[in-house]
Amino acid sequence: MLYSLVKPILFALEPELAHDISLKMLQQFHRLLPATRIEKPTRVMGLDFPNPIGLAAGLDKNADYLDGLGKLGFGFIEVGSVTPRAQPGNPKPRVFRLSRHQSLINRMGFNNSGVDHLLAQVGDRPRGFILGINIGKNLSTPVDQALSDYCLGYEKVYVKADYIAINISSPNTPGLRDLQNEAALEALLAGIAQLRSRLEDRHQLHRPLALKLSPDLDHKAIPVISELLLQYGVDGLIATNTTLSRDGVEGHRLSDQSGGLSGTALRDKSRQLLRAFYDELGDDIPIISVGGIDSAEEARLRFELGAKLVQLYTGLIYRGPGLVKKIARSL
Repeated sequence: MLYSLVKPILFALEPELAHDISLKMLQQFHRLLPATRIEKPTRVMGLDFPNPIGLAAGLDKNADYLDGLGKLGFGFIEVGSVTPRAQPGNPKPRVFRLSRHQSLINRMGFNNSGVDHLLAQVGDRPRGFILGINIGKNLSTPVDQALSDYCLGYEKVYVKADYIAINISSPNTPGLRDLQNEAALEALLAGIAQLRSRLEDRHQLHRPLALKLSPDLDHKAIPVISELLLQYGVDGLIATNTTLSRDGVEGHRLSDQSGGLSGTALRDKSRQLLRAFYDELGDDIPIISVGGIDSAEEARLRFELGAKLVQLYTGLIYRGPGLVKKIARSL
């Protein structure tokens, strides 16, 4: 109800400014908000999630707003993508609303304050949700040297994260999606697997590893990628990131803006990839479905298609934070 009153004001602002103001207000006044506790416990990747509804990476890149976001009822929150070194991302404007299509285009470009800042924000305080940390590579690091950035980020967040997500699917870092090709992906997963073994021995801790993939994958690559996920002991698959396709938004005045498309226009691609990977993996590797989930009905469909968890982002912007409660209570 409250969001319906605030939304016209926020939508009168430039999208990135509205995003920043919303999160800062949520964090500033979080102590005045009652904590929404929605219990539908589920065990995925060896972790006990309070409920299967999560926040996708990208909304809180630096873990600056965990106190406020933690009040909204999420079973898990994924922060990032974070890179080893701080970077500004792409020039503004870099976020565009396609309101008629309940969608967004963004070309943020991994803007973040660096992994050390994120870890300081995460701290050691107890949380009522599972925390995922999503890692990426710096723009200045050549793609053929990406493993060094991923290993650095992975090692730094290993103890603080409940699970770690590797983002090789953002369309806004040049060449990043090339890491989804068979040879590059195998080299990346092999390198992470070696580091992971050392960290498990050192800390006596197992941290689940998830891989976030693009909706624009050639479906012929799905069996190959699935085999690599199994071979290297990846614990979870996040499907999907944003799309470079403009299917469903043709003719919109902003559809020619470069960047990744999210929201309702991504829905069909996200469903298709979920179904295709579930056909390959079954329940061997749990799938976290994200992309175009903006209702309880859509969330239920994703679970029917094989997802074990779902994540929200653009749906929250158009439907408001009450969407978390609506979905969780409908399950």
